Amino acid sequence: MALLSFLFNSKPKTANVAKERLQIIIARERTGREGYDFLPALREELIAVISKYTKVNPEDIKVSLDKQGNLEVLDVNVVLPELELRS
Repeated sequence: MALLSFLFNSKPKTANVAKERLQIIIARERTGREGYDFLPALREELIAVISKYTKVNPEDIKVSLDKQGNLEVLDVNVVLPELELRS
């Protein structure tokens, strides 16, 4: 039975082929992309959260995404204001 199925269904379905090709294209675009469009939104959300707990200059928050080999590293640098000591 498998032999008959192999002989008569030798062509893959067009929809499946199109789906696989689209997945390959999307994967290539994701890996070839230089800029990440979510970083500005992430930075704004970080500013909002940190501002709930302390005063911070928005210019003192840096967010970047770097590639190191096969890994992507999210780097968040926040310069916090110096604490005032009460006596």
